[in-house]
Amino acid sequence: MFHILVIDDDKNTRKLLQALLEAENYTVSTAKDGEDALKTLDREYIDLAVLDVMMPRMDGYTFAETLRQNRNDLPILMVSAKQLPADRRKGFLAGTDDYMTKPIDEQEFLLRIKALLRRAKITAERKIEFSDLTLDYDQMTVSRGTESVLLPQKEFLLLYKLLSNPGKIFTRIQLMDEIWGTDTDTGWETVTVHIGRLRKRFEDWNEFRIESVRGLGYRAVRIE
Repeated sequence: MFHILVIDDDKNTRKLLQALLEAENYTVSTAKDGEDALKTLDREYIDLAVLDVMMPRMDGYTFAETLRQNRNDLPILMVSAKQLPADRRKGFLAGTDDYMTKPIDEQEFLLRIKALLRRAKITAERKIEFSDLTLDYDQMTVSRGTESVLLPQKEFLLLYKLLSNPGKIFTRIQLMDEIWGTDTDTGWETVTVHIGRLRKRFEDWNEFRIESVRGLGYRAVRIE
């Protein structure tokens, strides 16, 4: 069971978010500011923090910066009434992983929580597992049952990126920059070639498919 820490100086907000998360079967602890939250982290294992910005003693920005300076990769969802682009940028520079503005949409809030926890699990384990399929980052393999396919590095990284974010559309330029690097002399057509190879390799596998989105790019769909 995932354990989430809600950090907010407003008692009613803490109660609201706690009730919302517990209804989804998360374990929830609360803290009234950053200093209180650091003490909680010393006592308990936390999987994710929901973090307000404006708080006494230690605000959200300082809390996030403190964690990152100490190489703590705890996923953080910053939730704030501050809505200007500069405020969002400051949050990301401080180390937050995602940012929402108040008042929150409850369903969007829960979806963001699930996405952050999924990405954190993938990063920690360096594996993607769904249906009967396993993508092992360290081995560069895609396996199901006793069948295992060792992929060339670029093909594996491309598939891993797409399946780490199922349903999300990536442009060819985005994929080029992340997998081949911004300094590469390779053209974006390389992405199309690698997508074609992946489709050919896995044409008989029913656990996922790679879709072309006309005029935009590609997305992966998991079939579970």
